Amino acid sequence: MLPRVAFAARNTLRSLRTGVQPGNKTRLVIETANRPSYTLSYPTNQLVVNLANTSANTGISAKLSSDGLVKSIAQSQNGDVLQIVANLRKPIAEISKSSIMILEPNGDNDYRLVLDFVAGTAPSVSKTGKSSSAKSEYTTSSATATTAVTAARKYVIVIDAGHGGKDPGCIGKGGTREKDIVLSVAKKLKNKLDASGFKTHLTRNGDTYLKLAERASIAEKQHADLFISLHANANPSRSMKGFSIYTLSEKASDEEAKKLAEAENAADKIGVSGFTEFEENIRIALSSLQQHAVAEMSEEYATGCAKSFKRADIEQQPGPDVRHAPFAVLRSTIPGALLELGHLSNASEEKLLKTDKHQNKLVDAIVRSVKNYNFEV
Repeated sequence: MLPRVAFAARNTLRSLRTGVQPGNKTRLVIETANRPSYTLSYPTNQLVVNLANTSANTGISAKLSSDGLVKSIAQSQNGDVLQIVANLRKPIAEISKSSIMILEPNGDNDYRLVLDFVAGTAPSVSKTGKSSSAKSEYTTSSATATTAVTAARKYVIVIDAGHGGKDPGCIGKGGTREKDIVLSVAKKLKNKLDASGFKTHLTRNGDTYLKLAERASIAEKQHADLFISLHANANPSRSMKGFSIYTLSEKASDEEAKKLAEAENAADKIGVSGFTEFEENIRIALSSLQQHAVAEMSEEYATGCAKSFKRADIEQQPGPDVRHAPFAVLRSTIPGALLELGHLSNASEEKLLKTDKHQNKLVDAIVRSVKNYNFEV
């Protein structure tokens, strides 16, 4: 009888692209079919990424930003190792752990290794940095946690209380209306974020009906750094409970996410016209590279927010930490996420969502997630 040996599935390169982030940071995104295991090295005017157990893909062309530090990218196969060489216009310093992320797949993307770097003094000796656990791959520096207080400018957060006016949202068995719960949480969140050094705006401050495009447009007009849309969920199963977090994707991550997006997008049907014109304009305004960058920053925030909720012992709806669906309210150039704070269709959670104690617990978790978000990435 042959011994049982575990073989890791061969990884495959999906795409390569670069962009420019605030602070003149160049972002290199390496997309792969499976979670990448990598090492980094820094020859003169180069960044070399070695991906273990990965196949090259010569059929793809790297999409390069004309403003970044990367002037060309080459790939070569060395046994089981795929070597990606980024040729640089200037030398760079060793990339810190806080500037390296591995993003989980969403509806439009597979795994993405994201590297952010600036021009600087090249390391005297070539260094390597190997990925380990997911926890170490997704980190923020201690400086990031206090970024709102120490930043030269205040980061702008737009808080969107879903529904409102003639659109009550979902209604619990006890008569609790979604529009009332999320407005209460939004106001508490604004107060605490303002006190933490951020500059915040509410899409609505009272019981007002706004179309989805108007909500996203407010974030655009305020030049927001982050957009947070607050909602409360309903489910045919009265036993379903817990929070869930969503980012924008053209393809829903699962059937439940698809149905939720359809329900939330139907809010516009209450008004006179839809959101198609806004959607088309935004699509024209956004380059493909920009769309990818916004999606990656949104997922980074959403992933951190889910962690913050779980660390606060707030119950999570069964399923992945972050889901993806085509929410109209998230269609903009601003990174953002839609937070379903709980289920009004669940009797116990309906009662919980009405209490100041639980609302404050939710707000504190969101505030922590905003403080830990790396706005400069």
